[in-house]
Amino acid sequence: MARMHARRKGKSSSTRPLTYENPAWVPLSGDEIVKIIVKMAGDGASSANIGTILRDQYGVPNVKLATGKPITRIMGENKIEMKLPEDISNLMRKAVTLNTHLQDNKKDTHNERSLQLIEAKIRRLERYYKSTGVISEDWKYSIKTAELVLSR
Repeated sequence: MARMHARRKGKSSSTRPLTYENPAWVPLSGDEIVKIIVKMAGDGASSANIGTILRDQYGVPNVKLATGKPITRIMGENKIEMKLPEDISNLMRKAVTLNTHLQDNKKDTHNERSLQLIEAKIRRLERYYKSTGVISEDWKYSIKTAELVLSR
């Protein structure tokens, strides 16, 4: 699949093996995994960080195979919701850091273009999340709102 803002293909990488059941060598049961997820999410970890920690420290290769649900659904069932979806908040964090860089380096036109591309991705995600009802209809992206949301 091609990149969004470039005319080239992405890097090749390994794919997961096609398995439909949890491997027998996984040391934790589904209930134990759910407890760990709830504890980590209560501490403020994102779903990507939780998945990485479960893979690296607990030996759980795939949470969905072990519990039957993805991490975000487990967090939602336990009333642990993030204010914004993780992908849009990561892009906003990147836009804020790039904007502070551009305030110091006014002639950096390459990164000015990068900021425009990042903001285009944010606006595209904003439209999608408004249509699916994940964020409210009156939410609007600007660099000021991004700084406010990320400072909390």
